[in-house]
Amino acid sequence: MTSLTKRLSVLVFLFTLLGCGAAEPAAPPPPPPAQNQAAPVPSTAALVQEPPPTAPVQTQPPPTPTATLVVVNTTQASAETAPEVANTPASEVIPPPTPIHPTTLAPEAAASSSVSVDLTHLPLGDGKLANGPQVGWIWACQTNPQAGGAFQDGPWINGDGTYDFTAKAIVDGSVTWPYQFEITLQGDRRVFTSNDLPNHATGIYPIAQTDDAYQTDRNPHGITAQNFQFDLPANPTLAAQPSCVPGAIGILLTGSVLFNALDAPGRDAVAHETQDGCQGHPQEAGVYHYHSLTTCLDDARTSDGHSALMGYILDGFGIYGRYGEGGQELTSADLDECHGHTHMIEWDGQRLEMYHYHATWDFPYTVGCMRGTVDMADMMAVSGALGGVAGGPPQGGQGSAPVQGPGNGQPPQGGPSGGRPDLAAAAAQLGITEQQLREALGPPPPNLTSAAAKLGISEEALRQALGAP
Repeated sequence: MTSLTKRLSVLVFLFTLLGCGAAEPAAPPPPPPAQNQAAPVPSTAALVQEPPPTAPVQTQPPPTPTATLVVVNTTQASAETAPEVANTPASEVIPPPTPIHPTTLAPEAAASSSVSVDLTHLPLGDGKLANGPQVGWIWACQTNPQAGGAFQDGPWINGDGTYDFTAKAIVDGSVTWPYQFEITLQGDRRVFTSNDLPNHATGIYPIAQTDDAYQTDRNPHGITAQNFQFDLPANPTLAAQPSCVPGAIGILLTGSVLFNALDAPGRDAVAHETQDGCQGHPQEAGVYHYHSLTTCLDDARTSDGHSALMGYILDGFGIYGRYGEGGQELTSADLDECHGHTHMIEWDGQRLEMYHYHATWDFPYTVGCMRGTVDMADMMAVSGALGGVAGGPPQGGQGSAPVQGPGNGQPPQGGPSGGRPDLAAAAAQLGITEQQLREALGPPPPNLTSAAAKLGISEEALRQALGAP
């Protein structure tokens, strides 16, 4: 081998050692994500104790608020199909809140330092049924201990008079709905129109036998669109005396109904009843409702730390979130017997010193008694139209409290599709005055058997006049 050849061989050998030869093949790209793979439904514990994950991509972007009724039409994330509800034009509509996905539950509870209440040991409200206004208790118009409900305690009931909110079973599924909700100001009245379908996802109802939630509460009812139309005073005033709490007590800005803290038999509904990730479920008329402030409605704060408006109670007063002046997290002990107080708040774009209710983490969660005046027709309008009034326990083992009037087990009648009954027309049909009819019906929920006896007419005639089946 010549000297030149030897030198070339050495150079080639050195180049090979230094890695100057052929490049390594590129690593294969990662496999594509699986298609149509359903996201697991998080437990309440994970949602409360960990920071909320990034919100999933929506099937279509949320609509831009306009001067017409805002409707969210999205496809369902589970196997079922939500019913379609037609859009209806309206004027002077107050835009609804931005939908909050269930995976963002309890954002204020994500960091343990932000919640002073121990959510793993919330006191049970069982037995806190008062015969009048009392702080931390509820003055219910009616209860029915024989009514249905959760048939056994879940493992989240601690046995020491408390329950673990973070350990509750939640109903499986993530169903989105065609949401319709409208609020307009018409003179001195605030007018509401809602199909009661929320602006957030719900669980799958009826509860499936394969769902772990089925082991304690076998709610056999499905969620159905309603046709709620009612109006409340835009500038409510305090009644001379507080009054008892009916079953349905208001509506939240999610577009769905708020019931009081009790299940049909009069127990703590938030503790015992199995609900979905937004703490909602349907009753026998298909009315989707909550028994506390849903964590799927962001408890936003104003500049002074006070919670923003979360909804309206049937006496016309607003209900705000869990934070008071200066950002103080409230408990029932910080509020009056009806679960509210008076100070400066934002009301229809103005700063007013005004009475208002607050939500809290502890019982009775929202309203303990009614501080303003409730029109029975409004309560009937948001309770659904299925079932008798003040009758026996509901069938199927659920008996959630719409039905109730806390606890009566059956929703009051409200005319077709939950519409507000025309008491003046009913009175004219019966040949009596509207005032006589109202006095006979009494506070909500009404007992039609008793009312008919007071009026000296048959119950059948009274039901026919009211449009009650």
